[in-house]
Amino acid sequence: MIIDANMYWFDEDLFTDKVFSDRFLSEIENTDDMFGYLKEEAGKSQYVIEKPRGFQSLNYIQGEYQLADQLADMDEAGVDMSVLKLSCQQEWLSLEMCKCFNDRMHHHVADSNGRMIGLGVVPAVSDEMTYAEIDRCFDELHFHGIQLSTHYNGRYLDHEDFAGLFAYLNYRRATVYVHHSPIPADYEHIKEFNNLRRSYGRNVDQCTAVGRELFSDFFIRYPDVRMVHSMLGGGIFAYLGLLLPEKSAENAGRFDDDSELRRSFLRNNLYFEMSHAEPWGKQQLECAIKALGSKHVIFGSSYPVKKKWLLNGPDFVRQLDISNEDKENVLYKNAMKLYME
Repeated sequence: MIIDANMYWFDEDLFTDKVFSDRFLSEIENTDDMFGYLKEEAGKSQYVIEKPRGFQSLNYIQGEYQLADQLADMDEAGVDMSVLKLSCQQEWLSLEMCKCFNDRMHHHVADSNGRMIGLGVVPAVSDEMTYAEIDRCFDELHFHGIQLSTHYNGRYLDHEDFAGLFAYLNYRRATVYVHHSPIPADYEHIKEFNNLRRSYGRNVDQCTAVGRELFSDFFIRYPDVRMVHSMLGGGIFAYLGLLLPEKSAENAGRFDDDSELRRSFLRNNLYFEMSHAEPWGKQQLECAIKALGSKHVIFGSSYPVKKKWLLNGPDFVRQLDISNEDKENVLYKNAMKLYME
């Protein structure tokens, strides 16, 4: 059994329906921080999101989200099921557009004949209309989680602006998939270099998001929410020993000594989807699984960003120097626990 817990979905009608396209583009606030447009390149339509303006950070390309191709590539990779989510659009979609995307993803999932699982999307707003859409996602559309962005308007999810939303998600005992933003809230010194912005920037964003959840009272307020972060939480596994030092008299006055409380949040509330296996490399993935625990690391491919990440991903995990039980946890058991139970 293999579950790809990070397959991107984008409505192909957005490339052919002018009214729908205009409506989608109108949702993007064209400012110095973000600019979106539709262009033609190599005979295909492509949405480009510049974030910040003048620097491409997202590309949605016509033809990459066709169900038949998705299923064929899953078969070639030996992937049994996939979890569908949006790629960064969580950050700016209005409630009405979220409803539209939820309906269309629901139909896409239904047409997959049980091969795909959907996650609902809602704006990061604390009001009754948003709560009603959360209920509809779970109870009518039979989605298995809610997807949000790491931050909105420069504020990460532990901010009081989102307290009502998370109180409701906690009431629903929800699995919340937290997708990275293309850039962190503070990006000025990384924006001009493409790979630094598009790869490192996403990791800075996620590591900041996880760190704020870990060190704030977020999980004290919302103990029944399970947060799944993309990009292995921005590589936070590399810093856990520094962030959560063992209690010692020598640390008095320099470091907080509540590491055990913070580690309980890691055990009970936080999960880390790798987004794609190969780019991390063998040593880094083995380190992540050892540091975070195999019950908290989830296989994902980021398909269709690079097709080979899907086709080669399961075998890449299989060749890691970890136990068979660890491999099973990463490749499907954790995803089943979060999205199917």
